[in-house]
Amino acid sequence: MTEPGTDAEARIGELIAAGDRPGAATAAIHEFGPPVLRYLRSMLRNEDDAADAFSIFAENVWRGLATWRGEGSLKAWCFRLAYNAAINLRNEAWRRRARRFFTGEASALAEEIRTRSHVKVERQRQMLDTLRESLDVEDVSLLALRVDQKLSWLEIADVLGAEGGEKVEAAALMKRFERLKIRLAKMAKDQGLID
Repeated sequence: MTEPGTDAEARIGELIAAGDRPGAATAAIHEFGPPVLRYLRSMLRNEDDAADAFSIFAENVWRGLATWRGEGSLKAWCFRLAYNAAINLRNEAWRRRARRFFTGEASALAEEIRTRSHVKVERQRQMLDTLRESLDVEDVSLLALRVDQKLSWLEIADVLGAEGGEKVEAAALMKRFERLKIRLAKMAKDQGLID
């Protein structure tokens, strides 16, 4: 049994090798865009911020796919771009401006995917907001990458190790995840969400 996304990664690799950079970028955004958008919504907890980060992600895929070296999975590379876009957006003062910045084909594609999945995600998100608000962005990111996106521990280490360039050990992430699950279960019980 092949890992999910493997066929798509092979197809995108063939497009890159054939010199079809726009086709490869479009395929990558179509394949990984919906799960990346769910991840950004979980991480940023704000639809406008998630939309801005998703647009930045799509632009970065569009511009950077030709430079992807094939180290690790393309899926992890896409989530690393999304993580960096979210962190940068959160840390940049310019994100407070009233007018959103959309340009080019990648942004139009990003907006199409974002709009299509908004209604379903909004209902689910409202149920979990109470718990998420008490977590820091790194814990939310860890949960989203492991639970929602089903990334391997090595892929998560690649994504989370991108900030600052330091190496993150998969074993340390596993321990942190276990502690986080225990803390979340206690919080859910204390808030009456579970018995």
